[in-house]
Amino acid sequence: MTENIVLDFTRTQYLGLTHGYRTLRPWSALTTGVPAALREPVLASEIAGQFTRLQGAECSLLGRSTLHIFWDLCGMLTSKNNAILIDSGSYAIARWGAERAAGRGVLVESFSHHDPQALARHLQRLPAGRRPVIIADGLCSICGCTAPLRAYAALAKTTAGMLLIDDSQALGLLGASPTPWKPYGLGGGGSLAWSGIRDAHILVISSLAKAFGAPLAVLTGSAVQVEIFARQSETRMHCSPPSLADLCAAERALGLNNIRGDLLRARLLALVKRFRHRMQQVGVRMVGGLFPVQTLATLTGEKAVRTWRQLREAGVNALLRQDHRRQPRLSFIVTSAHSPDDIDAAASILIATIFRPTLADTNKL
Repeated sequence: MTENIVLDFTRTQYLGLTHGYRTLRPWSALTTGVPAALREPVLASEIAGQFTRLQGAECSLLGRSTLHIFWDLCGMLTSKNNAILIDSGSYAIARWGAERAAGRGVLVESFSHHDPQALARHLQRLPAGRRPVIIADGLCSICGCTAPLRAYAALAKTTAGMLLIDDSQALGLLGASPTPWKPYGLGGGGSLAWSGIRDAHILVISSLAKAFGAPLAVLTGSAVQVEIFARQSETRMHCSPPSLADLCAAERALGLNNIRGDLLRARLLALVKRFRHRMQQVGVRMVGGLFPVQTLATLTGEKAVRTWRQLREAGVNALLRQDHRRQPRLSFIVTSAHSPDDIDAAASILIATIFRPTLADTNKL
């Protein structure tokens, strides 16, 4: 394979949605020049309403990014009556928000990944009068598993606390009424829709940059909580709101999701299964279940780095990242934009690379 033929498995646009400017409605300027706290475009309100319906919530509000929203939310939790309990597998942006709260004197503790019993033990040890705020990802990008959200939500409710979910990986991918034949579910409303949960104690923060391919974020929850956020948000006053180009991309993504989102998710599922099957045929175990991010189970550390370099030389871009233990791991992100031939070619090159004799092996012959 020549160097200019590259198979790219590093993009997180799971549904294969891209938004060139010619595909979007025209806009007169990128920004209004006015903070979102003072005035928002009508389109922003319309898109927020669509997400309210898609996610089955009471209210939604758009933000520049999940970082902006987590920064604000955790900055609002500065009362020492709060205590943040964060799942140890949470994505970095949620952890950064928790660190902001910790820097302002809020008690922050981490509990074992996807372990409700460990969370319950932390809750029992909290000082009297502390309101728990539980933070977790709806869908873990490392292990490919959904969080035990029902258990987390129940613990938040019984302790008069709150559950904050980073649903960036699940929005647009998971949806309502999953079955063994349609494990992603329908509609793309995210992990709460997939789990069949509605609870006023839950706030959901989601990036649209993953499945929907639009660089902005959305906060969904009860009308009261979203209104409080809108009034107290610092970034809505001091940072630029989502640009009009971002809003138009979100509008197009939602329209495409309504028309053919379930077809794209079915295609994606078939491609993920195809990739896993190819690897299973040669005894290579993958971590990730049916999540589009597929990680080699036993390839870690320097071996993962070396294999990543060899794949690049062969024309395959894979994702080199860290796992929960900060160890290098090699992952492939499958999207609906890939073809079956892309999957077969990448699997063949990966298999050949993994089983390529090393210099040490040849010296033994």
